[in-house]
Amino acid sequence: MNLPFFDRRTLRKLSAAAGIMLILFTVAYGQTNGQTKTLSVDSRFFIPKPPQGAVQQVAGLVRQWDLKDAFLIAAMETVPQAVWLTSGTPSEVNATVKTTLRQANLERAVPVLVLYNIPGRDCGSYSAGGAESSADYEAWIDAIGGAIGGQKVVVLLEPDSLADLPSDCGYDPTQVNIPQATADRYTQIGYAISRLETGSQTLVYIDGGNSHWQAVPTIAARLVEAGIQNAQGFFTNVSNFNLNNYETKYDTWVSSCLAFGSDPEESGWRLRNYSYCASQYYSPFGPVNPDNISTWGYTDEWYQQNMGTAVPVTHFVVDTSRNGQGTLNAAIYGAAPYNQPASVVQTLTNGNWCNPPGRGLGVHPTANTEVALLDAYLWVKTPGESDGTCDSAGGARAWDYAVYSLPGWPTDASGQAIFDPLWRLDDPIAGAWFPQQAIDLARRANPPLLP
Repeated sequence: MNLPFFDRRTLRKLSAAAGIMLILFTVAYGQTNGQTKTLSVDSRFFIPKPPQGAVQQVAGLVRQWDLKDAFLIAAMETVPQAVWLTSGTPSEVNATVKTTLRQANLERAVPVLVLYNIPGRDCGSYSAGGAESSADYEAWIDAIGGAIGGQKVVVLLEPDSLADLPSDCGYDPTQVNIPQATADRYTQIGYAISRLETGSQTLVYIDGGNSHWQAVPTIAARLVEAGIQNAQGFFTNVSNFNLNNYETKYDTWVSSCLAFGSDPEESGWRLRNYSYCASQYYSPFGPVNPDNISTWGYTDEWYQQNMGTAVPVTHFVVDTSRNGQGTLNAAIYGAAPYNQPASVVQTLTNGNWCNPPGRGLGVHPTANTEVALLDAYLWVKTPGESDGTCDSAGGARAWDYAVYSLPGWPTDASGQAIFDPLWRLDDPIAGAWFPQQAIDLARRANPPLLP
């Protein structure tokens, strides 16, 4: 076989071209992953001013001489928590960020900012809202980026924005251009990543849902489409209750799937073929139950046998603010004394993200996680703030009042539609202080808040 002759100049050009192609491939498929910025294991996170609802609850408990519970709520508010940015004009949000950064500097701590203002937020459900247009959103992001500058900040960009795309919302296609809205979502997230990551010490993580939502291949493909290769990583479990072992295992699989889909081995057939990845719902090696981590070994086996030379590099963080006792097992409401039918139990299961009782505060924020790709455990969702009205009118609850009811419960359809039978009251609106939930979380904290 005769090989072509190349002079040195040609060889240098080919070598340079090959180098450029390798760089372009790496950027396109996420192997660099923005890991030039890191959180040191001894990072201290910012403790913001407590919500007014917490202050009022402590004062009320003291007046009632319930000092133990007062101390519990007070102790909860001494734990570092995220600051949510959910609205406001560009000038208003710029001022809020600057104030937060000044306060964090006084604590010599790293602030965690949650940006939650994407157009079409929450599919118009309990936390509906967001910027009116992409242009408004970009101006809002610009204002935040300008306020951050070169300070050390962790940014969690738009919870639920990728796990709950406009294409997942069930919109009427005659009222909403769903393909365009979905494309706009990716553009909006991509713009925010690019703008915020220009901060020399800004660490941007984007939405990865949680271990009981989108399958690994689905969220991996969405992360890439949104621009994960330009961000620090992704976050999971925000405002959810999954235990840490479920989340870290799921997140590691997502990172592995991202690596699998950017691996040029075997003639490049893997590239962007994330659908081949095993998940919390499926593995070819055996039945996988998303609610039973003991079955997840089958998915581990798939990754052990299929990664080849691909190495996961995408980092992640996990919200532990309310997962100390794990998720609600709605099956308890199918047993005595409630005896709810299977259809009700299924609806309660589907809505178990919404103010479930009997949960607890989780592991306190730390960057010393002892998990290679896990940058930090964080308290992202503000403990004590309601997830929404969590009622049958919004689809998060159902109840057969003919089977089980108590004195004082509503007996008319309109009252029952907005009643939460799990808490036995009308839940506060999303973001409002929920004192019953706050004390429940504090009492069931794991680890305990007080010795």
